[in-house]
Amino acid sequence: MSSAVQITGPVSVGLVTGRFLRMLSIIMEQLDAVRDADARAEFAGLSVRAHALERETDALEREIEDLCLRAFALPLSREELAFHTVVFRSLTNLERVGDYALKLARDLEDFAPRARSATLQDVLPLVRLLSEMLERLAYAFAERDVDAAREVMRLDFEQVDALYEQMQRASLTRLLERPEDTGVALTAGRMARSLERLGDHLVNVAERLVALTAGEVGACAVPGDGPPVSDAAEGATRSHRAS
Repeated sequence: MSSAVQITGPVSVGLVTGRFLRMLSIIMEQLDAVRDADARAEFAGLSVRAHALERETDALEREIEDLCLRAFALPLSREELAFHTVVFRSLTNLERVGDYALKLARDLEDFAPRARSATLQDVLPLVRLLSEMLERLAYAFAERDVDAAREVMRLDFEQVDALYEQMQRASLTRLLERPEDTGVALTAGRMARSLERLGDHLVNVAERLVALTAGEVGACAVPGDGPPVSDAAEGATRSHRAS
């Protein structure tokens, strides 16, 4: 970033928007890699690709965090302050989404050679649905579209949770019917939990976007959020999770 560019509230909003959308795009690439590996029936190297993307996500998280902290020192408008607060508080969610996508890739690469086709196919509807949620979330963020943000929440409530329960029941059934497949059943259950939690983090971001779009500046936090903006400098010292 050139030192000749004067950083103002609107300039910071533009910079942060571009990088946040890129962060969402990288996570979509992680899930697309899973779908592509399944289409080719070739899972070797999947975790390497996912790990490279996750490292890029971590670097973007640090960059966006720094941009937000710099912005908090500026004379921001009420809307600009709310925007940066939403992004700052959503960074941990997206970092965790990337972590879960990486765990999925690792499990799938190890799991695929040992799994029956039907077992493997249980994962894919959830992956496709979460990819759709990410696309809707990116649109909601770029366009400040409250309906798109609410669609993310609806998809999680109506479909992700149902598919998660379906996968868990299928894993339990396999465990009971084929005790020799204990490792496969437990791995399938772990993948289901990773995908379900990934969806939960997307919903947290969508909830903040709804509040932001509705102009509810004080409602931009969700349960479990960290310190308020006045304490945001503390966030600069928090450690980033190891890849």
